[in-house]
Amino acid sequence: MTATTLAAPATQDSPTRRRHRDGSAGPVTYFIALVLVAFTLGPVLYAVLGGFRTNAQLAENPAGMPDPWVWTNYIGVVANPSFWVYAMNSTVIALLTTVMVMLFGLMAAYPLARYNFRHREKLYMIFVTGLLFPATVAAIPLFIIISKDLGLSNNWWGIALPQAAFALPMTIVILRPFLQAIPPELEEAAFIDGASRLRVFTRIMLPLSGPGLVTVGVLAFVGSWNAYLLPLLLLQGDMRTLPLGVADYSSEHSSDTAGVFAFTTLSMIPALIFFLAMQRRIVGGLQGAVKG
Repeated sequence: MTATTLAAPATQDSPTRRRHRDGSAGPVTYFIALVLVAFTLGPVLYAVLGGFRTNAQLAENPAGMPDPWVWTNYIGVVANPSFWVYAMNSTVIALLTTVMVMLFGLMAAYPLARYNFRHREKLYMIFVTGLLFPATVAAIPLFIIISKDLGLSNNWWGIALPQAAFALPMTIVILRPFLQAIPPELEEAAFIDGASRLRVFTRIMLPLSGPGLVTVGVLAFVGSWNAYLLPLLLLQGDMRTLPLGVADYSSEHSSDTAGVFAFTTLSMIPALIFFLAMQRRIVGGLQGAVKG
């Protein structure tokens, strides 16, 4: 008597299973992404479109489209001299913060990445621990130090210095892997040719860490542009920044909702354009930091 063995039927993966195995996103992932995008961009689009409407249109149909499109709200904001004063203050403070973050962050990350010295990792962990303490935690001590001890109240440097200091931990965490990934043979060859440590730093390390510098620079600029608490505590009058200007305009023109929408939209456009223009470099910089 012969026993027949039944071979198990070959299983074929469904297209959905093959897509998930290949790492591509499924319909559920796309749906969740669309929901998140709607929640993120919805308020922004509502403010942008609200600036093209009149207060009567907003009261009659808050969720409607502009009909007709009104440009007077944006023209009124652009013609307001205070808007440009606020914009200049925000731009100068953001640029000062960005330059200090890139310069001091690279100078701090370089020895932590390329030098072997005692307690190097412990020192690095101190910077990492700084990620746990946002500037809002030290708002009152910073106000006392900046205004009383340093005398930098109502000054651009009084805002840029603490912002750069609190941005340094993230900067070092991003830049250190870039510097560690640079082959040491490049430094050795430069030293053999008679280059000094400073020349190696400026001619080799600085150009090769460009993607990481762009990443930390964009993050520092956008973070400084959106800062609110420190400027609120330390700046008055014509030294105030755009986030404070939005709050002042909203208080002074509380009945002009469309005008407030226009002022808010124009205030966030520079940082939004800058971030979108550098988006690919930011992603590439973060990927390089993770790989390193």
